[in-house]
Amino acid sequence: MVDLFDAATTDTAGTPAARASSPLAVRMRPATIDEIAGQKHLLVPGSPLRRLIEPGAGGRAAPSSVILWGPPGTGKTTLAYLVATLSGRRFVELSAVTAGVKDVRQVVEDARRRLATGGDETVLFVDEVHRFSKSQQDALLPSVENRWVTLVAATTENPSFSVNSPLLSRSLLLTLRPLETEHVRELVLRAVADDRGLGGAVELADDATEHLLRLAGGDARKALTILEAAAGAVLSDEAPSSSTGEDTDAVPRIGLADVERAVDVAAVRYDRDGDQHYDVISAFIKSIRGSDVDAALHYLARMVAAGEDPRFIARRLVISAAEDVGMADPSALQTAVAAAQAVQLIGMPEGRIVLAEAVVHLATAPKSNAAYLGVDAALADVRAGRVGTVPPHLRDAHYAGAKEMGHGDGYRYAHDWPNGVAPQQYLPDVLAGSRYYDPSDRGYERQVSERLERIRGILGSEDGRR
Repeated sequence: MVDLFDAATTDTAGTPAARASSPLAVRMRPATIDEIAGQKHLLVPGSPLRRLIEPGAGGRAAPSSVILWGPPGTGKTTLAYLVATLSGRRFVELSAVTAGVKDVRQVVEDARRRLATGGDETVLFVDEVHRFSKSQQDALLPSVENRWVTLVAATTENPSFSVNSPLLSRSLLLTLRPLETEHVRELVLRAVADDRGLGGAVELADDATEHLLRLAGGDARKALTILEAAAGAVLSDEAPSSSTGEDTDAVPRIGLADVERAVDVAAVRYDRDGDQHYDVISAFIKSIRGSDVDAALHYLARMVAAGEDPRFIARRLVISAAEDVGMADPSALQTAVAAAQAVQLIGMPEGRIVLAEAVVHLATAPKSNAAYLGVDAALADVRAGRVGTVPPHLRDAHYAGAKEMGHGDGYRYAHDWPNGVAPQQYLPDVLAGSRYYDPSDRGYERQVSERLERIRGILGSEDGRR
């Protein structure tokens, strides 16, 4: 494991302190509970994690082992550091990528000796514990069982499948929630101003902040890494750039171009609340309607890269499947609905694959808006007052007195007729002969058109033949 800390520089708890040359994400690790962003549900007074950080809080014993499960950059390592720093315990970190059973046993034995001689308790932080083999995880069991160490294990994988049952049953599972954009924004702005971070050596333009947050995708560590790269690029420029202005005494300003240059990712000109939002989604739907699959995938990529809500994209695909593809390919609606459900289930970034599959299906499918036009034509008649009364033979005849009023008289049961179509009038008299659905000759709807022609012929005949 790479040592990011100076062993000669420690705080009062014996926890290594970050060097000035440490990465910004390391230097900006919260020093107090109040600086933690986005995990308030785990830190309410009396909660297990709060009691672990503040021994004696709530009057109940703290857990001896916790497993922190959450996406990258949500604060798992930070919480482990705070458990050690604020509780006065000794901190030891192992990476499951590089440590073996021998390393685990050595840490546990050292912790036992310290306890036996009246030394500090040890917080053992195991990062990426899901990468530990069964034997490595088993080596932790005695120390957890006997409280020789306070184990804080972190994982991005579901512990139910990646952590041994004996260790899982002896640990308290705490789930970290993904950080919201505003949480990451708060951390970035603090890093710009705080002496532990950039100390006000630079300013951050609004558009640069928004692009940085989009790139971070809720990962606080990634956001601070990008910020550090952009700040380094600006501060290393010998001549004033367009982002700093011509006043050499002014505080250098990180602009959008500086963030793009630092991470080599161009900003997508896309305002989720402005014209670009509506222009891009409009072009997206029109490209699908026009069967240009390449253009449709391009606009999908623009929305995904800009951080558009994938559920919004999926909803528009469902509408497009019904409005533009329609009965020319009825399976398109099934694909779109399945895509919307899958995006809800798996989220991003994998959701982009699901959306792309739906886009390809819809864009390459035959198109028909006949059903869409049909219901609108029917609505136009209804709203114009052309409704009429339900023909007597179609009225409900099941309640008392209905038959005396002639309800149901003369009704022909469709299944009793040779083609399953009974010749009789279904529309009200004022609308008799009206046609709302005019199928196209494209895709599956060509078959519908042929069948519908025969059906309409039978409905208008007297004997059910055509």
